[in-house]
Amino acid sequence: MTKGQIEAKISEAVSRFEIEYMGRGPKQIRTMIIQDLIIIRLKGFLSHSEQKLSENRQGIELLKKVRTTLFESAREYLQNLIKEVIEVDIISTHSDVSTKTGEKIIVITVNENLEERLKAG
Repeated sequence: MTKGQIEAKISEAVSRFEIEYMGRGPKQIRTMIIQDLIIIRLKGFLSHSEQKLSENRQGIELLKKVRTTLFESAREYLQNLIKEVIEVDIISTHSDVSTKTGEKIIVITVNENLEERLKAG
């Protein structure tokens, strides 16, 4: 598979994960493989009630705490979904939500330069 095809499959897996575990899929998702990093950018994944909740500081803190807890509890499942696509061991997974832009970023570190591997492939 090409780099673009792998990135698309990762996007599909993350979108499925978001629907199954977070309750809602993103409106837009983009995956980029850069050396040993996989960067996934999701847009439009907050529900209307979450957007309303994020209008004040307390709501933002609550929303981030809930989203982080949900993500952490399902991290292993997400990593398994992605590992099925890339067939490379995952070292770490990081995630953050911007309530200002309605974006979520997931950064995954793998144990080899996946970009080079795909070029050689």
